[in-house]
Amino acid sequence: MAFSDDKHPHCSVFLSCQLWWVCLAAGIPVKERVKVSQNWRHGRCRRETVLKWKRNLMPWMELDGEYLYLSQAENIQAYQLCPDGTGLQRHPQAIFSGHQEDVCRFVLVNSHIVSGGGDGNIVLHKIHGSYSVKFSAHEQEVNCVDFQGGLIVSGSRDRTAKVWSLSAGRVGQCLHTVQTEDRVWSIAISPLLSSFVTGTACCGHTSPLRIWDLESGQLLTCLGTDFHRGAGVLDVFYETPSLLLSCGYDTYIRYWDIRTSTRKCIQEWEEPHDSALYCIRSDKNHMIASGSSYYGVVRLWDKRQTRCLQSFHLSSPTSSPVYCLRFSTTHLYAALASALHVLDFTAP
Repeated sequence: MAFSDDKHPHCSVFLSCQLWWVCLAAGIPVKERVKVSQNWRHGRCRRETVLKWKRNLMPWMELDGEYLYLSQAENIQAYQLCPDGTGLQRHPQAIFSGHQEDVCRFVLVNSHIVSGGGDGNIVLHKIHGSYSVKFSAHEQEVNCVDFQGGLIVSGSRDRTAKVWSLSAGRVGQCLHTVQTEDRVWSIAISPLLSSFVTGTACCGHTSPLRIWDLESGQLLTCLGTDFHRGAGVLDVFYETPSLLLSCGYDTYIRYWDIRTSTRKCIQEWEEPHDSALYCIRSDKNHMIASGSSYYGVVRLWDKRQTRCLQSFHLSSPTSSPVYCLRFSTTHLYAALASALHVLDFTAP
């Protein structure tokens, strides 16, 4: 447990930052673990642009063992990470196609890729083999998808969220259509597989964060009461069945405990430069990473602190949002409009 000392406020930051990275890096030898922990705490890393592309995109990605999966236009490409931690191989090991327009978002679960595209379709791929299924899902872009327990949930610009079956003989069958009355930007299934949360544009009179019953499609609860118009939720992340992180256009990271209260979050952190937050991820312990809308700013946060611990500007002098970020014990990957960046905390 970290202690606080009013005379030495940096001690608390030092210990909390060090401890959560020691926990995260538990599989690394002790000497290397301490080095990596110190590097994260001080922001010491080797920055590298590992991929570039010619036109601006809105990429999404997933990490899975020794592979990084990255959406580029209408395809999803699998890149093998270099075993020595020096980045990734420049040529993809596999390409997953099927969309006629750009992939908006995708998830990788149990060796399956489920993607939603600007063509209104959902595509399912098995990453080992040639099996794939495509079906028409929405009248407009499928902005977000999630996949758990043989069910897909999707959210669209057409102001609906839908639940889809992947059971044998019912693949691609719509089980429920939820009228959200607002554009859906983000979606996630609860780890208990009993409900799902939608993050919407907040252009109407409803909360942008709502939880729905997965079996019936009925509204269970709304999170929060004081959102301003336009405070759309761009990303959501379940840590546990009851703990949820959200971020979006209103520049705040919010931490919700639905056991305690659905009216007010238990913690919140404001982006210090008043930028929208496009993406968020946590280690399900104390560490949070966020991606901002300007100049490729990635920030690291400790839940026990009120201010961010480190920030990295990856897109200067031209500005780009961080559309997606993922991290391991030693590396952080950030996808911007025209490049994929990696921060390597094993060096120097």
